[in-house]
Amino acid sequence: MAETAIDYGAVFKALPGMVALLTPELVYADVNEEFVRVSGRSREQLVGKYLFDVFPDNPNDPAATGMRNLEASLYRVLATGERDAMALQRYDVEDPERPGEWQKRYWSPVNAPLLGSDGKVVLILHRVEEVTELIRARGGSPGNRGSRARTLEAELYTRARELQELNERLRQAHSREREVALALQAAMLPAPRQVRNHPAAVRYRPAVGALNVCGDWYDLVDLVGGDRIGVAVGDVVGHGLEAAGVMGQLRSALSAASRVADGPAQALDVLGRYAHVIDGAESATAATTFIDCDRHLITYSSAGHPPPVLVHADGRTEFLDQATDTPLDARPDPIPRPQAETTYAPGATLVLYTDGLIERRHEDIDKGLGRLADALRHHRGQDPEALADTVLSELLPPGGATDDTALIIVRL
Repeated sequence: MAETAIDYGAVFKALPGMVALLTPELVYADVNEEFVRVSGRSREQLVGKYLFDVFPDNPNDPAATGMRNLEASLYRVLATGERDAMALQRYDVEDPERPGEWQKRYWSPVNAPLLGSDGKVVLILHRVEEVTELIRARGGSPGNRGSRARTLEAELYTRARELQELNERLRQAHSREREVALALQAAMLPAPRQVRNHPAAVRYRPAVGALNVCGDWYDLVDLVGGDRIGVAVGDVVGHGLEAAGVMGQLRSALSAASRVADGPAQALDVLGRYAHVIDGAESATAATTFIDCDRHLITYSSAGHPPPVLVHADGRTEFLDQATDTPLDARPDPIPRPQAETTYAPGATLVLYTDGLIERRHEDIDKGLGRLADALRHHRGQDPEALADTVLSELLPPGGATDDTALIIVRL
């Protein structure tokens, strides 16, 4: 039997449930026939229109939150790249034939991302099951169906409001913790400055939402013995105040160790032993470089961290990945870590970063490394401050990343 191509456009139109495709700007890109039928809107009233212009909250009900909850769900999908299933929602719909009159409706939505080749959300699949008639039918026999339906409806509405209030309190608590953790982190990280005679730029971008924030750090130190500097970056697994506290301890320890160590490998050896006795330092990573500016020599070592990038003056990019080892606390009895060397000519640029800059869900890390190399090569003529802003603009998703990001750029 010959294989027949499936017409997925026809399948989409014939799906038995309400399904719409939304752009990242929350504009209807397409809707199936069931969506048109149940919503009471024509395709012309939907496709190309902003969702909340078509379906706003009921202005006659100050307590209406259904559309706001839907908006929050859609933005979570855009930020995380993951499916978001919502609890039963009540949001009223204006009668298309009687403007100003609103119909009480109950919906059960699921929002799922459709990802492009770069791992970014290109469309949101918005599936909706209307359960209004089901709720009304739960009222019982014809004689008492109306009163029982109203009672059930009131109970569901009350429970939904209670859940929304609880979620709001949790959101506010997470928001306060996030603000305190960010303030603590800002106090512990070094201020942007020039190291010796070398311009440097540092950036920190917190993750979207209250989670996965405040575990990233960077450091620049003046090393003894000639024109020598140390540049390091690290990442603590975790979030919030605990991660910020662990981050501060590890950064300070590596900064101190770098000033007395023979090289970056020995500095990470010391840091690994220290991390072994710190709660919350499990699986923490770090990369550090010692730069001898007189000899134009970089010595580096990495503990489970993405490799630094050296952008040579001629545009060639070199990933410093010849001395990569396990995360800081990976071994009960640490063994000496590897280190490697590379040379550079004046005008080169050294870039260290954390994984929030390059990693995307459902995407191989090599794609993110390739994007970083291309951006650095193309914009290498910019000064470090401008280059840092350009790299963040080109590599981070428009709505922000789901992991925090640290970036440090030094012109050699």
